[in-house]
Amino acid sequence: MKNKFCVQLKYLRNEAGLSQNELAKIFNVSKQTVSAWEKGLQETDFDTLIKLARYFNVTTDYLLGIE
Repeated sequence: MKNKFCVQLKYLRNEAGLSQNELAKIFNVSKQTVSAWEKGLQETDFDTLIKLARYFNVTTDYLLGIE
């Protein structure tokens, strides 16, 4: 079962009209890293989690699926 972070991240990226490659460039990671995040194969570090939340103007709780 996928964790909520990967679902939320993919949703936000798609809503922003960004490809995995574009998001990877913004966060200075590889496209493979973004793909792994969205598949739930790899977790982000705390700093990146915070940067993602700020970029998409959401809370870290939202990104993590905490209600």
